[in-house]
Amino acid sequence: MIVLALDTALDACSVAVVADGQPLAVRTEAMERGHQERLAPMVAEAMQAAGVAFAALDRIAVTVGPGSFTGLRVGLAFAKAMSLALGIPCLGVGTLEALAASAPGRKDAPLLVAALDARRDQLYLQAFSRARPLGDPENLPLEAAVERLAGMGADESTPVVGSGAGLLGLGDRAQPTPDMIDPIALARLAAVRPKPDGRPAPMYLRAPDARTLAERARIAQT
Repeated sequence: MIVLALDTALDACSVAVVADGQPLAVRTEAMERGHQERLAPMVAEAMQAAGVAFAALDRIAVTVGPGSFTGLRVGLAFAKAMSLALGIPCLGVGTLEALAASAPGRKDAPLLVAALDARRDQLYLQAFSRARPLGDPENLPLEAAVERLAGMGADESTPVVGSGAGLLGLGDRAQPTPDMIDPIALARLAAVRPKPDGRPAPMYLRAPDARTLAERARIAQT
């Protein structure tokens, strides 16, 4: 099983070619913008370094959100286009699940939390027990997120990953970590999933902050 994994949802552009769980090539560049310009060259570089022909790929994995609206569209459009051109499945993986899977040595944690700072005193939040989701990803006000985790038994010993970690008040272990997905972990998640019926769609947990010119004009007229 050879998987090409792509992530452009957060603060990096990342690519990995993974065969039977073993990485053949990895490329990661931290960036907040410019994913569209770098993604295709990074894929070409990774495939060449791995020594794998595109025709040999079995699956493409891509993060579907939550995350940057622009970044998500870039990654999904590229992954779906490659999937269509190569005639292979394209599997979407939630950003919070991929972020949790990227945390080293924490697969067996009885409770692990992935938390992204969604701004405006809100968090994108998802909890896991031994790598299994305890619920769907949510966009919660900060106070509601703290209450949700307290109800799960989270305390100062609970590992938390992501930029929202420091907002939860769970002690020194809940320090913010970079919002960067390990594409190897992403590929391994996708490799063990059933073949999807269709192609992935973005997971938007709230409306975008940006507005089109037409939307701005309508608002100005009200």
